[in-house]
Amino acid sequence: MTAAPIVGVRRSHMRTSRMYMIAAAVVVLDQLTKHWAVTALPGEPPRHVLWTLQWNLSFNSGMAFSQAQGLGPIIGALALVVVIFLATSVRRTGSTAAMVAGALIIGGAVGNLIDRLFRGEGWLRGSVVDFIDFQWFPIFNIADSGVTVGGVSFVLWSLWSGRRPHVVHDDVVDDDG
Repeated sequence: MTAAPIVGVRRSHMRTSRMYMIAAAVVVLDQLTKHWAVTALPGEPPRHVLWTLQWNLSFNSGMAFSQAQGLGPIIGALALVVVIFLATSVRRTGSTAAMVAGALIIGGAVGNLIDRLFRGEGWLRGSVVDFIDFQWFPIFNIADSGVTVGGVSFVLWSLWSGRRPHVVHDDVVDDDG
């Protein structure tokens, strides 16, 4: 047995661990800020923070831009499929950039999935807590930011990585990007 496959396996396990740690950090930050919003903002008028940013408590039973209201179970099931797909496929890319992008999406999807599971009356019928309001953009939360930043990062990574050759050594893709 050579050392190269062992190093590749260790690198893969470390990358996977980092992916789950980043995703968990997004979930924890998302849930802490939502807890704050739910306890500090109900019944309050929007609180001005800076420029057009204000805290404004809102609940969304749909998806992005409040579309598909009432389809929480379908949206939740789709989010679960995305989480499982990303968790199993991103680590195979060998790319740190793809891993971070996937982790942000996973963390965001899980953060909003938790709301759908525990903030309603019935399986996946809860509403997502939104509170970040720029007044010129739909109200959102930390989980939404993770999904958006992760998604844009994935697109940029795929455009960038498609233009340069991948360096492969002993079936391990180089960890640069």
